[in-house]
Amino acid sequence: MENIKKSVFKIITASGTGSGFAVSGKNHVITNYHVVAGAKTVAVEDYKKDRFVANVVMVNPEVDLAFLHIDGFENKENDITLNEDVQVSNTSKVYIHGYPFGMPYTVTEGIVSSNSQPMGARHYLQTDAAVNPGNSGGPMLNQAGNLVGVTTSKFNEADNVGFGVKHSDLVKEINDFTYTDNGYRVKCNSCDSYTEQETEFCNNCGNDMDISIWEEFEKSHFAKFVEEALTELGMNPVLGRAGRDFWEFHQGSALIRIFVFKRDYLVATSPMNQLPKQNLQELMQYLLGKNVDPYSLGVHENKIFISYRTHLSDIFTDHADAIKENIKNLALKADDLDNFFMDEYGCEMAIEAKEEM
Repeated sequence: MENIKKSVFKIITASGTGSGFAVSGKNHVITNYHVVAGAKTVAVEDYKKDRFVANVVMVNPEVDLAFLHIDGFENKENDITLNEDVQVSNTSKVYIHGYPFGMPYTVTEGIVSSNSQPMGARHYLQTDAAVNPGNSGGPMLNQAGNLVGVTTSKFNEADNVGFGVKHSDLVKEINDFTYTDNGYRVKCNSCDSYTEQETEFCNNCGNDMDISIWEEFEKSHFAKFVEEALTELGMNPVLGRAGRDFWEFHQGSALIRIFVFKRDYLVATSPMNQLPKQNLQELMQYLLGKNVDPYSLGVHENKIFISYRTHLSDIFTDHADAIKENIKNLALKADDLDNFFMDEYGCEMAIEAKEEM
């Protein structure tokens, strides 16, 4: 299972994070519908922390599945296989792969508690393996690396109870979906047809369809402001989203975070380096004496930060363009300074840093 992480991805939207994966022989990234609900474009991050823009091309809300397309992505990994004939028995081992709580790639182990648990109008795979927020959309695998389910939910305030969409349901979705134009489509689970245009009823059978399936989350004024700054940085802002009014991305090796603090302040910050074992006095003199206005250098829990803060009301003033420029330049400066501190003072990169290839 060592190479399976190459086929498992973190899915990042303006609402939060989930997991996704690609199966052998297929180029779509598979996830849950509820992970991407309210978005037609999301960010996909691989195990190396590289991010890609993905278009949502198919959603089936009733089955809770969605397919994502990444331009130029070819799945060359063969570690996750999808075989409709795989038998799933109670008490057999199952492994949950994904990014719980948005953390790095994680695997948990358990058993199949029920291979066909009825919930609502469908049957699900039930397991006692640890399933947490962020695991949704990730693969459930057996010991041979065969997909047995797609992690989909966990009872609130219930321990050792997790569920997955059965692998046979995914096989049907893959076989039914033959489009290659990468447009957004909603599948009617009543007649298996696809609808491209916003509608309250299936164009084929007249089945009720929730109009909200076509709606995207509306960005706040603050979100629009920050994403304009990220665009000026030369990046697609989709790649920076990490939740509602929160952005987290790497500029070179440096991790950049942008968020609202106490509902009053716009904050941009970067944890750059660990404090060194030696030359600490020289480093502190530099940190205290260096003028990096409008930014601040500081130390928190043995880690060197560069930060920028302004009141939210300032983005509605004549200083708005300057604030955007400051956000952009903080990212660039953090990427320069982390290398400077490493070379000049022997400061190791912060654990949040991305290793540059």
